Amino acid sequence: MSCHRLILISIIALLVDRSISFPIATISKIGFSMGRRSTTTTSRSASTIDDELSTWASDSGYGTVTSSNALGSSGLASFLKVEVSDPDVPSLFFKSCISKPAKEMFEGEAFGLKALYECTQLRFVYDDDNHNNDTKGSTRGGGCLRIPRVFHYGDYQKSRGSFIVMEYLNLGSRTDDHSLGCAVARMHLAKPTLASGNPTGSFGFQVDNTIGDTPQPNGWSDGGGTEQWIEFYAKRRIEHQLNLAGDSYCSNLWQQSILPHLPKLFEDVENIRPSLLHGDLWSGNIGSADGSPSIFDPAVYWGHHEAEWGMSWCAGLTNSFWEGYRSLIPEDKGFVDRKPLYLAYHYLNHYNLFGGGYLSSARGNLEAVKSNLDRLGI
Repeated sequence: MSCHRLILISIIALLVDRSISFPIATISKIGFSMGRRSTTTTSRSASTIDDELSTWASDSGYGTVTSSNALGSSGLASFLKVEVSDPDVPSLFFKSCISKPAKEMFEGEAFGLKALYECTQLRFVYDDDNHNNDTKGSTRGGGCLRIPRVFHYGDYQKSRGSFIVMEYLNLGSRTDDHSLGCAVARMHLAKPTLASGNPTGSFGFQVDNTIGDTPQPNGWSDGGGTEQWIEFYAKRRIEHQLNLAGDSYCSNLWQQSILPHLPKLFEDVENIRPSLLHGDLWSGNIGSADGSPSIFDPAVYWGHHEAEWGMSWCAGLTNSFWEGYRSLIPEDKGFVDRKPLYLAYHYLNHYNLFGGGYLSSARGNLEAVKSNLDRLGI
């Protein structure tokens, strides 16, 4: 989700009673509408959804569907809050699409949420002296991010369409920024594991996904480390967006004055290791669920933790947030010089999505990178 949608969300917040809860996934890349089933949803498609839901619950050993309440729809998907007879299963959020297969519609979302869920369980964190790792087994500073557990995603068995089932969360507005900062830091400190989808400790992700509506390539790097990160970020982030933008000034500036000297920006960093990133962390993607901080609508991948702040210009990160975050991950030397490199990716993406003045901002950040490299004595 981009900053352009912040206006829409603000209007909705004025119209909707704050006591009403929404599931995490209703605010997503495909948008949402409120109320009962959309008038565009036919009785036949509703029946299909109910049949597939009942089949899934039974086949999964969760018993029968005891209630199914429509939460609305978008142009592509319908949303339901579902209860099943198994008392050990929480309330569920069921998102379905009758026009696209699961691989295209829900695979990236499922893998992203699963990785976020695994990396917010405080079971594995980096344990050397590079960070303040008193987080192991601790809930100091407000605990972890609240991420919905994904139960299943797949194609319909009896007709065309697909669905994803996850835990239903009572989504509320953003609350304690200090706790949010601590929780995001804990996520960044989580070690890559097989369960979180990164058994080799590399940069990238299991599947390609999107940043807004822009494709985001996530092919794995050849292991972790500073050199591997620089190569990954150059090819799969900046150069990907530059190719889409087609701006000769930015491309020439990157190829001639920045890329050959890029390692200079990272000389003060001992060794960059993969952190799980939300990937699109701005104010519209931050909230709370059941009293805990929550982040949603991600563009997940494993990368340098500093790359998370490429959307900080639109995130409203307060001093309290940074106090919480820096209590666990102190600022590395040279961060200020590297920051415009990470900002440039998101400004380029916004230009590719919306055009207009974002190109000027992208150029300005790339020029700032060049200026910083000149100052460092390339």
